[in-house]
Amino acid sequence: MKLKRFSIGYRTMKTAAGVAIAISLAQLLQLDYYVSAGILTILCIKPTKKKSIQAAFSRFIASLIGIAFAFVFFEGIAYHPLVLGLMILLFIPVLVSFGFSEGFVSSAVILLHIYDSKNLTGGLFVNELMLMAIGFGTALVVNGYMPSIERKLDSYRYEIEKIYSTIFHEIVVYLRQGDSSWSGKELVEAAEILKKAKALAYQDVENHVTRLENKHYRYFDMREQQFDIIERILPKITALPVMVGHSDLVADFLEDLGEHVHSGNTAQHYMNKLAAVKEDFAGMPLPQNHEMFLAMASLYQVIQEMETYLEIKQSYRGFHNKKAAEV
Repeated sequence: MKLKRFSIGYRTMKTAAGVAIAISLAQLLQLDYYVSAGILTILCIKPTKKKSIQAAFSRFIASLIGIAFAFVFFEGIAYHPLVLGLMILLFIPVLVSFGFSEGFVSSAVILLHIYDSKNLTGGLFVNELMLMAIGFGTALVVNGYMPSIERKLDSYRYEIEKIYSTIFHEIVVYLRQGDSSWSGKELVEAAEILKKAKALAYQDVENHVTRLENKHYRYFDMREQQFDIIERILPKITALPVMVGHSDLVADFLEDLGEHVHSGNTAQHYMNKLAAVKEDFAGMPLPQNHEMFLAMASLYQVIQEMETYLEIKQSYRGFHNKKAAEV
């Protein structure tokens, strides 16, 4: 069995630092069960800032509900293992129904403190509130730092644009030569990059609490929609029964398009060009046989698909870019 390469990531370092800080603060304040502050911190350090805030809120509310349950069951009935089991049996469904099931583990820590003390006093209540404040607060503070992923997202952006250019080039080769040695590996690469890029872009959204979306996520979502169109036109082109004069017309347009795949939003330039292509297409000689008719019909479908491709880009505001013709 091959072992994975040993590495220490940002989240691991933040967890270690957070635990040390939380326990030190709780111990400094001479709180009972001070080591539990470290446990609460661990539970709230998540991959993104937004997830950490949601976790802290959920766990805080769940812990308050747990304290209320402890008062009713322990003080009202008895501090007994059977009572503890009965309480948990009812406590979990309540958390689930209110949407705070994520907070069960942290609330269980608080419940066991109360069970161990055998007396829910005002002092113990304050002690548990302090543990929660230190544990959850420390997690939010140390998780406030997130390494920038802007450079990686830009790298994915450049990669996908380069791949789209390559795909269009290979389509042009096929339209002009009627054959191609292209393996199609760029299609697999594009799908993989789009998947990784969208996941990373969503993580970036989650790390900005007040931001609902970001330019990178919109960009890769737009490219994903365009990729669906590329996948639709490829079978239409490779299944052409014969090469007709219209093939060169479409090839010239796609060649120009493929040489200008960028991140801007000025697709109108190519919408105008495509309109001219449609006019030229309509003015060319009618098909002389059934195969030519099928080829022309398929090529016209490609033109319509490319119109949708450009409309998708036109609706995208895009990155700030000075290039005049970007698609």
